[in-house]
Amino acid sequence: MNLGDMEQNSFKCSYPECFLCVTKERNLAKRATVFARFFKDLPCQDEDGQILAISRLWNTAMAHPNNPEFVELGIFECMASLVWKGIRNRRWLAQGENIYIPYYAAHIIGSYTMNVEEFGRKAVQAGVIPPLVELLKGKLTWVEQRVAVRALGHLASYESTFPYVSAYKEVVDLSMLLASNALDIVYTHFLQFVGKRLSYHCDLLTRGIGGLRMESRKAEEWASQLQCWSLQLLNCFALKDEFILSICRSEFLIKLPDMWGGLVNENSPAGIGLLRTICHRKLGRTAVTKCPSVINALCNIARSSDDWQYMAIDCLLWLVQDPTTRRKVLDSAAIALADLAELSSLGDHKKPGELILDALLHDDPHGLSVSLSSKTTQLLDNLANLRIRIRREKQLPKEDIRIKQAAALVVKLEGNAKFSSGNILGAISKYTESLAMCPIRAKRDRITLYSNRAQCYLLLKEPELAISDTTRALSLHNPVNRHSSSLWQRAQAYDILGLAKESLLDAIMFLNESSFGSETELGYTQNTLPQYVDRLIKRQMQAIWLFRDAAEKHGEMFYESDTDGECVTEEDIEADNGNNDDEENEASEWETASETDSVKEARRDPASGDLKEIQEPPKLTTFSKPSVVFKGVTLEDLLDPQYEDSH
Repeated sequence: MNLGDMEQNSFKCSYPECFLCVTKERNLAKRATVFARFFKDLPCQDEDGQILAISRLWNTAMAHPNNPEFVELGIFECMASLVWKGIRNRRWLAQGENIYIPYYAAHIIGSYTMNVEEFGRKAVQAGVIPPLVELLKGKLTWVEQRVAVRALGHLASYESTFPYVSAYKEVVDLSMLLASNALDIVYTHFLQFVGKRLSYHCDLLTRGIGGLRMESRKAEEWASQLQCWSLQLLNCFALKDEFILSICRSEFLIKLPDMWGGLVNENSPAGIGLLRTICHRKLGRTAVTKCPSVINALCNIARSSDDWQYMAIDCLLWLVQDPTTRRKVLDSAAIALADLAELSSLGDHKKPGELILDALLHDDPHGLSVSLSSKTTQLLDNLANLRIRIRREKQLPKEDIRIKQAAALVVKLEGNAKFSSGNILGAISKYTESLAMCPIRAKRDRITLYSNRAQCYLLLKEPELAISDTTRALSLHNPVNRHSSSLWQRAQAYDILGLAKESLLDAIMFLNESSFGSETELGYTQNTLPQYVDRLIKRQMQAIWLFRDAAEKHGEMFYESDTDGECVTEEDIEADNGNNDDEENEASEWETASETDSVKEARRDPASGDLKEIQEPPKLTTFSKPSVVFKGVTLEDLLDPQYEDSH
């Protein structure tokens, strides 16, 4: 039967109950009867050709997941039986294209249960959970695990169906194992040995139209989804006190901050989302405080351009507000939170800075302050003075405010002069003095002071202090986290500390807020990205390549080339770095990253002596040189103004 002929009504099918014909049936009673019989009989049939109907059902489930028609007619019972058949009958599975059927069957279950709780209840009654758990155990392959954990995550998200999922005690351990090993599994079972890739995996990944390059990119996306959906399932369990301790094992908790989904799963809260759920519960907070590396990671995410920055802030606030955990985390958390104390908004969250101040300056009836470090005590004193200054300034006449602002400007100019003469320590002293004098409401002036002082700290190779000042400048900026100079400075500071993810996110945000252009002979603006920006982003993309740890563990290391599709080895990268020695010697990384004197002078305001912000010219669409691919996203994509709209 030719489907094209059917659609043109030029061919009459000789099979009265053909699946494709029945989908066009307008008689609802006849349609329901035939589909109910079809769902009942399909698992019992052994002939080839079933995949055509299954793929058609998959398309329907993806396009209309809230339509109850097939749910009422027995699709869940049918799909559960097909999954069982694939697991138990390997002879049938090896016939024709039957190998695809368990994957599509589990995918259909997940699609129909992702939005409607009633559908979830019907799925449970149809017995879908046991075969999905078997797939989760790895009875077939990782591609079936991916759709099984997705479906189980949807079923676990409903109050009425969660008990049926949680009845299988091994689900928590299996999900934790899968979240921890997903990248390693996909690397060793798909990416590492190209010649051993299962053909049906390649077809599922690229819909039959990809090559090695497309397969590798899609494998990164699916591996990230496998990890994120495992975390989503765990998140449902973490909401229940009876399961929280099973999840809060230190060896698992310390891995969570690195499970971030990357640029592929930018909408998934991933590891930080699960940490937020854990920190929301008392038992979870107690467990987290036993992992100092997790606290440090939360501090770094809270002071970054991560979309889920607010989740890290929430975690730190809950830890600080809990009397039983406050003492253990305040020395670490106070530094990061203090830098965010003037944050006016963060997405839909209004006045988070006030919440931070309240949490840090909360009265301590138990005498906590005596156990704090002198640095933290000084920090809290400074915050208390900040609050007093804010209240006092509200009472001051505008004329007095202007006088204070003018006096602060004079001192700032003295700091600029010292900076220009190479007296960096002297410049820091003057900028600090000016900050103490500058009115709190003079946010623009304070942003400049923090940014200038951060530049000094970078030159002195004090990255922690630079991160603190740039974060304060970004918190004061309107809109928040959009001050281009501070973003670039913080990207450099995080790079010094070896925090590639945070550095990359700031660098990408810097590119979004800045443009680098020059007029061509035809009058058009062409993108000329500075080499120091290009180098940093390339290095960070390579450092946080999704499969880097797996590749290192298994004795192989490569990155995708953006030009010829061939693998670039670590030796190639080292050789390339060696070829750039002359360039590095001409301008040290500090000079390049911080701008040379000539560039700085070109940006200096002749009136005030301040370094001007990089202005934002019209959007640019071309890019002068190739870069590495990171999780399916190239640097060209990031620079393309249409990329955000289309993705």
